[in-house]
Amino acid sequence: MIARYSLPEMAAVFTDEARFARYLEIELCATEAQAEIGAVPAAAAAACRARAPRVDAAFVAAVAERERTTDHDVAAFVDVAQAAIGMPDGAWLHHGLTSSDVVDTAWCSMLRDAAELILDAADGLVDGLVALARRHADTPMMGRTHGMHAELTTFGAKVALWALQVDRDRVRLRAARESVAVCKLSGAVGTYSNVDPRVEQVVAARLGLRAVPATQVVARDRHAEYLWACASLGTTIGAIATELRHLQRSEVGEVREGFKPGQKGSSAMPHKRNPISAETLTGLSRLLRANAQAGMENVALWHERDISHSSVERVVLPDSSLLAHYATVRMTRLVASLEVDGARMAATIASSRGLAHSQAVLLALVAAGLPRDEAYRTVQDASSRATAEGRHLRDVLQSSAGMPLGAAELEACFDQAAALRHARRAVDALDGLA
Repeated sequence: MIARYSLPEMAAVFTDEARFARYLEIELCATEAQAEIGAVPAAAAAACRARAPRVDAAFVAAVAERERTTDHDVAAFVDVAQAAIGMPDGAWLHHGLTSSDVVDTAWCSMLRDAAELILDAADGLVDGLVALARRHADTPMMGRTHGMHAELTTFGAKVALWALQVDRDRVRLRAARESVAVCKLSGAVGTYSNVDPRVEQVVAARLGLRAVPATQVVARDRHAEYLWACASLGTTIGAIATELRHLQRSEVGEVREGFKPGQKGSSAMPHKRNPISAETLTGLSRLLRANAQAGMENVALWHERDISHSSVERVVLPDSSLLAHYATVRMTRLVASLEVDGARMAATIASSRGLAHSQAVLLALVAAGLPRDEAYRTVQDASSRATAEGRHLRDVLQSSAGMPLGAAELEACFDQAAALRHARRAVDALDGLA
């Protein structure tokens, strides 16, 4: 992933140094576990730990150089690590294991740690959305369906539903973290032919993972679930971003992204104040969905394994982790700096000239004894006239022949407080969020 969309704490999880350090710790734990059951000399296991190389840029470079000969990255890693430890003790490193034992266990530990970072970021986003929703629980705005004015809602209700959706994404991420936090040290086809199952249990416990049955590789539905959880969170963020982009359009102008001193909206037009964060987040959500599809394709492998998944995962697992984390943090910043224009929202409501209350009038006419279709046509025709003549719907209805509603009854249909009397329910639902 390019640095522009990477935050340092997540990027640190996927560096070559971090990856090889996990490989080495898995190897050392496995060697020590082998010694505990008598499969490896205890002195050799102790020597491997004592003389284990420091995993730094020089170590990574040495592995890369060795891989030019082996054409196998894990074999190169083992060769370099064994050489650093020295023989004969180093020869016991990787005893009974296959490459996927090390690689898959390392991937799973990395993704577990990445999920923790994303969950921490999601917690921050939920907190920000909850605060915004409560702040605007009573800020009326026009609700829109099909992009057209519908009935009244509040900005707080809108934001509360976003918070509840991000909370559901947290549930999905926690489940994915649980699914992917596993360990596999069962040999070439998963039958423990050359490694005792007790080794897997010991290593899993030391790494904070869970030992699971496998073939040569951990089943890739686990990784697909992780990628899907990242994509789900990204899709929620994309949905929020899309709504904010619409509300920031010049013709609407009901919210604005924060604009810091010195910022420029356009290189050519000084007046521009573009929704750049929302647009960026919309785009990043597309990448997360695409990566989730790649993860689904990785589930079906030949027999006990092939490596068609490997090249894909080297890209999509770090990238989706980085993107989901970055997008969540950036959306949190956007929410924190969002400017909400309640006056513009009120002006938008006023511009509808009462049309948002058409259903209340319809129901009042039905209650007054009109057949529903007749009542519907009455309000529909009056709404068309109100729009064409630039008049308030109430006034058009009052002047309509045969109107069965009195002035007070008609006025009650346009009571904004009555229309929004239950709008706080969405905000109240936030009280249950952990």
